[in-house]
Order: sequence, then C-alpha cells, then structure tokens
Amino acid sequence: MIFLNLPQDHSEADLHQGLLGKLRQFLSELGRDFCFIGSKFPVQVGTQDFALDLLFFHRGLNALVAIELKVERFRPSHLGQLNFYLEALDRDQKKAHENPSIGVLLCASKDDEVVEYALSRSLSPAMIAEYQTQLPDKEILQAKLHEFYLLNIAEGEV
Repeated sequence: MIFLNLPQDHSEADLHQGLLGKLRQFLSELGRDFCFIGSKFPVQVGTQDFALDLLFFHRGLNALVAIELKVERFRPSHLGQLNFYLEALDRDQKKAHENPSIGVLLCASKDDEVVEYALSRSLSPAMIAEYQTQLPDKEILQAKLHEFYLLNIAEGEV
C-alpha cells in the first residue's frame, strides 16, 4: 500500500505529485508489465491543448493505459473526459500494431448506480472481458483507493 502525506484539503495536483514521488512503488502495485510514459502527458486536439494525468504502456496488453485522477466523487462528466483522451490517444499516439487505449479513472468515492448508468453505453462488453484478466482487478483498485483514504482520514492527513 502506498502512503502519501497529503494535506486535509488536497487537490488533484497534490495527489498527482504524491503519486509521482512514489512512482516506483505505484508501478509495482499495478503490475510488472506497466511502463511509465509520462505525467501530465500533452494531448492536442484541434487548436486546444489538454493534459492527461498519467500515461502508461502495458506490455502484455500492447496498449496505452491512461489514468485520470479525481479527488472528488465520480461524476459522469469524468468518464466523458476520459473517453475524449482515449480517442485522442488512439487517433494520434497509438501505433498501428497496438491495441486500443484503456482508461482508468480513480475517484475518491462513487455511487455504484451512477457508475453503472454512465458505463452502460460507453464501453463494449467485449472490451471489458478482454482486459479483466490482465489489468488489476476492479475490486483491488477500489479497495486500495478506499484503504488509502481511510488510512489518511484516521491519521488526519486527508
């Protein structure tokens, strides 16, 4: 488990910087096939510039993996932002031999029903089934994030 020393009213930038400081440990918890590409990875669409929080490559899946960090409760608009980044990665960064990009959205909390509604039309079931065997299990990611917040709340650091 990664311990970050974050202030009570931390921002996404604080969370981002904390994870970067512990990147080696963060990568080892994700799995051996993850390779770090960049932080605040620049994405340009049209004449507008955007920044993806964290970008990795997964060797086993042969795909880019985008991670977006949110220090607030899940909102459907977060998924729209992530899908936008995935489309930009697939059009402008993905190599011809690579599989479609994968997105991971890490939020402080969520309402399962809101997540279910948000995901119901945005991801194909075949894609989810294909990647579940090699990406960290959804429950493990949820448990680790929840554990992180509980530990920091108990220690008065969030």
